[in-house]
Amino acid sequence: MKITNIRLRRLRLRLDPPFFAAWDPVPREHFDATIVSIETDEGVIGVGSGDTMNGFEAYTDLFVGTDPLNIVEQVRRIESLNFHAGRFWPIEVALWDIIGQTANLPVARLFGGARDKLPAYASTGELRSPQQRAESALAIREAGFQAMKIRVDAHDPATGLAAVKATRDAVGDSLEIMVDLNQAWRMAGDTQVPHDYAAARRLVEELRDLDVYWVEEPLPYADRDGLVRLRRETGARVAAGEMISSVSDVVDYLERDVLDVYQMDVVLAVGMLRARTLAELAIHKNRVFTPHSWTNGIGVLANLHVGAGVGGGPYFEFPYDPPGWTPRRRDFLLRTPVDIDREGFVHVPTTPGIGAQLDEEACRRWQI
Repeated sequence: MKITNIRLRRLRLRLDPPFFAAWDPVPREHFDATIVSIETDEGVIGVGSGDTMNGFEAYTDLFVGTDPLNIVEQVRRIESLNFHAGRFWPIEVALWDIIGQTANLPVARLFGGARDKLPAYASTGELRSPQQRAESALAIREAGFQAMKIRVDAHDPATGLAAVKATRDAVGDSLEIMVDLNQAWRMAGDTQVPHDYAAARRLVEELRDLDVYWVEEPLPYADRDGLVRLRRETGARVAAGEMISSVSDVVDYLERDVLDVYQMDVVLAVGMLRARTLAELAIHKNRVFTPHSWTNGIGVLANLHVGAGVGGGPYFEFPYDPPGWTPRRRDFLLRTPVDIDREGFVHVPTTPGIGAQLDEEACRRWQI
C-alpha cells in the first residue's frame, strides 16, 4: 500500500455568540479546523484533524509514495518536520485511521484495548461569575457528567476561588472538581507573567481545602522543582504536560516524578505512538494519564482511542461549556458529534479506524 495523495481542507465556523476562554486573551469569533485526508492506492482513505496544519503543504511530497502502514517510519518523518515547521500530528491520526481500517479494528484495540469507554469530565472554558458557574455545574451534573473542570484566572484568584467554592457548595460531593490555572502554555498574545512558587502554593492550598481532585498547570513547565515541591508540601494532585512536545522532557518529568497526572495531547503535542509509550510509563509508575483534548471531534476521538487503549483515566477530558461550547458546535465537521451516555461515559467507536464520519455538507458550507 502506498500514499497517493494528501488533501487539506480548511474550515471556519462562525461563533455566535463568541466564546471566551480563561486561557485566551481575546473573544473567539471563529473556530477553525483543518481536515487531513490521506488517500492510498488501494482506495483506503484516512482522516485526521485537531491542529491548523499551517505550512504543511510544502512537505506533502515527503509522504506521497510511502507506506502508510509503516507507522514507525511515518512518525519519525513527522518528528523531523517539528524542528523545521510545526506540529503536524493530524497526519498521524489519518495514518492510524488507515491502519485501523486495514486491520478491521478500532484504533483503541491496536493500542491495547484496555477499555471501551471512559467516564468524561466536562472541561469548561469560560470565565463566569460564582453564581453562574455553580448553576452550570448543576446542569453539567444533570447531563450525566461525573466530574468537571473549572478554569481559573490565576491573576484574579479571588473570583476564581469564589467560583470553585460556590460550585462545591452547589454540588457537594456528587461531582468531582478539577481546576486549571493555565500557567504553563499560552495562547498567542498572552504575555502575562506566571505566578512564582509562593503565590502558586497559596492558591493550591486553598483549592486543596475545597477538595479539588487536581490542580492543573499551577506553574510553568520549566519550574520542575517547584512542581515537585507543590506536590510534596501541599499534598494536592498536580496535573500538566498537555503541550510538552519533547518526548525527552516528558521522560525527565517521569524520572523526577514531577506530576501526578500526565496530559500529553496526541494531536497537539507528541502524537499517538509516542503518547502511548509515555502513557504506559506513567501508568507503570502508578501515575495517571488522561490526555488533553481541547480540539474538534476528530482530535477528541484520537485522544480517546489512545487513552482508552492504554487504560488511562480516571476521567477523560470532554470539552463542554454550554451554551458557548457544545458537542454540536465543537464537532460541526462530523455527522454525529462525540457525546456522553446517560451515565457520563464517552464510548470508543466500534467502527474500524478512528471512527470519524465527516458531514460533507457541513464541510462544504464552512470551507474557506
